[in-house]
Amino acid sequence: MAFMKITLEEAKSLPRWRQPQVLLGVMAAAMPIAFATWNALLNNFVIEVAGFTGVEIGWLHTVREIPGFLAIGVIALIIFIREQVLGLVALLMLGVATAITAWFPSLGGILTITMLSSIGFHYYETVNQSLQLQWLDRNRAPQVLGWLVAIGSGASLVAYALLVATWKTFDLSYNFVYLVSGGITALIAAAAFFLYPQFESPEPQLKTFVLRKRYWLYYALQMMSGARRQIFVVFAAFMMVERFGFEVHEVTALFIINFLANMIAAPFMGKAVAHFGERRVLMFEYVGLICVFLAYGGIYYFGWGVALAATLYVLDHLFFSLAFALKTYFQKIADVPDIAPTAAVAFTINHIAAVFLPAGLGYLWVQAPGSVFALAAGMAGVSLMLAMMIPRHPDKGNETVFAGGVAAPAE
Repeated sequence: MAFMKITLEEAKSLPRWRQPQVLLGVMAAAMPIAFATWNALLNNFVIEVAGFTGVEIGWLHTVREIPGFLAIGVIALIIFIREQVLGLVALLMLGVATAITAWFPSLGGILTITMLSSIGFHYYETVNQSLQLQWLDRNRAPQVLGWLVAIGSGASLVAYALLVATWKTFDLSYNFVYLVSGGITALIAAAAFFLYPQFESPEPQLKTFVLRKRYWLYYALQMMSGARRQIFVVFAAFMMVERFGFEVHEVTALFIINFLANMIAAPFMGKAVAHFGERRVLMFEYVGLICVFLAYGGIYYFGWGVALAATLYVLDHLFFSLAFALKTYFQKIADVPDIAPTAAVAFTINHIAAVFLPAGLGYLWVQAPGSVFALAAGMAGVSLMLAMMIPRHPDKGNETVFAGGVAAPAE
């Protein structure tokens, strides 16, 4: 089955569980089992085992984002490897690297294994985004992407629930949990390789570097998204451990609330994107993030408590979940052969700031943590101004409000 090539039209005759959308769902479930578990344990693991401070955690996340910056390498790899195969191999790599994380409990070891798992994660995400936009019908993409977010949140929820229920009860070790979670992801990736045929997209993808002037707004939004998200990913959970003394099961319980909220909300978010359009949804996201980041800063400037911090963390995640509207915006303005190379370019652009921001802000964090979140609010403000440039009905030739291209239908 793994070596059978079949078109998307022919795939409609396959049993439901072997169709492309189901494979996307399987991968959406497999990735968080390893990544979410790694993320839940990370801050406690590095603080307890390696004595990390804000400086070291900043360097770790800088190293973690280097493969994202180099995601443009996917363009070279798909010359020799089919995208679907590359995505599953990258998912397998993420699983294996996660499984052996606890075997290297030193700064150098943690940075090395983080680099390897990050290569798997970022190359998987790059290819996965490309496959989603190629395999999903444009009219149904927002709703399906919403369901895929819900599936990923559900997988994370199960992983976190098990972690909360068993961590203290059975006195689990970091090594055991990493081995099990990473191993499951690796096994699912291997099984998916053999159980699914190779799906052929309707139009072949360009295998060259693509950087088009008419995609400039998409590139700018991606760059700001990457810079802003780094502050949340690196410092929000770290704050819960460093400032409020959260233990593993407490951090994980917070993540459970997060993903339960996402499971419920994501399908409705997909419908919202389809109904209101990318412009309005992204503007709503960025306004919400400005408020959340300013409130994060208030925790340090005004001494606000842990209940507010936990609430903000959940709201933060919900707003970030709306980011798939950026994918559907690009799907509407893109030439189909551009999707794969542009996904790689966009991931690289998304990680330009990610390579230097965590390390630089790590030093700022030890001096003035609140200012880090104030900076994030400013970044969300820039994103809001960029989102205002998205037309109500984006399309080829109507990429921005300044394009004056395709006439938009009446609302």
